[in-house]
Amino acid sequence: MMIRLPPVLLVVLTACASAPPQPQAAAPTPVPVTLPRDVHWFRNSAEYRAIAIQTFGAASARLRELASSHARGGWAVILDADETVLDNSEYQRRLALGGGTFASDTWNAWVREEAAVAVPGAAGFIRAVRELGGRVAIVTNRDDEVCDATRANLRRLSIEVDVVLCRQLGVSDKNPRFAAVTGGSAAAGLPALVVLLWVGDNVQDFPGLTQDVRAQGEAAFDAFGRTWFVLPNPMYGSWERNPAR
Repeated sequence: MMIRLPPVLLVVLTACASAPPQPQAAAPTPVPVTLPRDVHWFRNSAEYRAIAIQTFGAASARLRELASSHARGGWAVILDADETVLDNSEYQRRLALGGGTFASDTWNAWVREEAAVAVPGAAGFIRAVRELGGRVAIVTNRDDEVCDATRANLRRLSIEVDVVLCRQLGVSDKNPRFAAVTGGSAAAGLPALVVLLWVGDNVQDFPGLTQDVRAQGEAAFDAFGRTWFVLPNPMYGSWERNPAR
């Protein structure tokens, strides 16, 4: 027996049978995490590499002039470690991608990895110092507890230095350690040395300087390019405490 459906119900059933299946809503596309501009520039720009190589090249040329009037073994250069000899931008990249901020425990863990690479031009400059008869002192504000790891990282990069002076008891002022190099108390067997050049990425890597030098006029910067050579570091530094204007 044929069952006749009401016209309205027949229309509804026909529409349901002919309607195409509805597609599932697409999952939202994850937003890619991008590096902050300062870290991106430091790690990936041709300009940063050019500036670093240029700075160390100029320092090498100047050193050849200065070393000619000093006895071999009686003079030295002083360099900072981080972002001067050792490139730690991988640590900064990890912080950025993980949404973290600097902390002593994560920093010291990074140092213990001994994974920092050399800043462009740094290894060649240090070789030039030694070929000219100079000593190499690294004065860094890495904690003393990771000083051995710092030395090991330098050795892994085949960078030969005479002494690494780290921060002790949280004292960040480098001037007493500079004095230890010139006074002969930096390390056993290392004599008093005439320091011909300083290289750093922070104004406090140079004797007697702080950010206050900005207010002292251009003459206060006369040693830069002569005995002081500075590298760019837009990622961090004492400059961060300066008022934004």
